[in-house]
Amino acid sequence: MTEFTPFASLAGGALIGLSVVLLMAFEGRIAGISGIAARLLPPYIGRPVLPALGFVAGLVLAPFAVMAVTGASLRQDISANLPLMALAGLLVGFGAGLGGGCTSGHGVCGISRLSLRSVVATITFMLAGFATVFVTRHMVGL
Repeated sequence: MTEFTPFASLAGGALIGLSVVLLMAFEGRIAGISGIAARLLPPYIGRPVLPALGFVAGLVLAPFAVMAVTGASLRQDISANLPLMALAGLLVGFGAGLGGGCTSGHGVCGISRLSLRSVVATITFMLAGFATVFVTRHMVGL
């Protein structure tokens, strides 16, 4: 069962919105995780690596900051099926490349800019996710 946390979710959403606005204001960039992470891979010519490194480091370190501030341990359950996780990661990467961005770029930034392309991409991502969960949980039994 998933715990319903409306206040934590609201605070998290507000922080995501604030970070998106700040990244656009100070860097002139969309906060799409796949695009930001791609800047950490070669070729580096003309690509600002330091802001991307800081952004990704923030993603990795944020749970530890929450634990330090609240004193509560965080729990994340993931599959122990490594081949399945590797396949899922490849499919997500392929989808982000095919869709011209990831869910954060299209779903948070694109929709807020009223981009029809981002609305269609986000709907496609969501429908694919719904179908994947249904098939893996109810038909395959993973």
